[in-house]
Amino acid sequence: MDRTKWHLAIESNSPYIGRFAPTPSGALHLGSLVAALGSYLDAHAHNGIWKVRIDDLDEQRCLPATTEQIITQLSAHGLVPDGEIVRQRTRHDIYTEALNRLADIALTYRCICTRKELRDAVKNGRASEGLAGPIYPGTCRERAVSEHEMAGIRFIVPTETIQFTDRFLGQIEQSLSTTIGDPILRRSDDVFAYHLAEVVDNRMMGITHVVRGADLSALTPLHIALHQALYPDTPTPVYGHLPLVLGSNGLKLSKTNHAPALNTHRARENLMAAAVHLGLKTPTGQNGIEVMRADWTEQWAKQYLKTANSR
Repeated sequence: MDRTKWHLAIESNSPYIGRFAPTPSGALHLGSLVAALGSYLDAHAHNGIWKVRIDDLDEQRCLPATTEQIITQLSAHGLVPDGEIVRQRTRHDIYTEALNRLADIALTYRCICTRKELRDAVKNGRASEGLAGPIYPGTCRERAVSEHEMAGIRFIVPTETIQFTDRFLGQIEQSLSTTIGDPILRRSDDVFAYHLAEVVDNRMMGITHVVRGADLSALTPLHIALHQALYPDTPTPVYGHLPLVLGSNGLKLSKTNHAPALNTHRARENLMAAAVHLGLKTPTGQNGIEVMRADWTEQWAKQYLKTANSR
């Protein structure tokens, strides 16, 4: 398999299928709404399908009650998915099968290194900080780790540069071996990593376009590499990363930074704030949510559809 340079490709006549994929470790906030609205408008501007997937892999952090809260928040803001909501906690067999396929082509290995060991390695200069945490130095690549030891599973990233054109950020190039290293695909406690599930689910759901926050743009080359390893004869999605919402402290709004949950009683005001952040004009009158969404969809189509099939 040729792993030299992988580019995004999508057939221009393929039906558009997009998605919003929140992690229910906390309620949606304004930053989440920007990503949800942007992905929703992009799908509807293409006369496409907009799906919702709940990324609840870590069942200790992701509670069913929070999932229901997120679904309620989306509904209150008029963002209703097309079709059934997908929940990752029900799809472990699918991820296991994908992991086994990677093992069959010798692109994974078992790893017994702990997070503390990696943090210490960074402090001691034996490893470097990368775009997604410490860059794994490959300690276990050649180590014989017994099947009886608790171990994570790592993916062997390609050494060659990966290039793609982001619809909103432009050309991006990254060498995964020097920016991320070999990532964990399944933890030693058998929890699957976001990277593997994201790629597998996008393929299984037929996702053609991924519109999400700019904080995930650094992970896209890794997702492209995983997709090409698992599905070498199929195109990867077209990617577009939206501007992040920052708090008064300059940090992005996030659950980690205790961003306040969306107030469903202020759905109209929330949507207007999200639309302004996306560069859309908002009405001066008292238009309802449905009318505003239709107007924003037209604005989005005029502004972004011409780059929808960027390669």
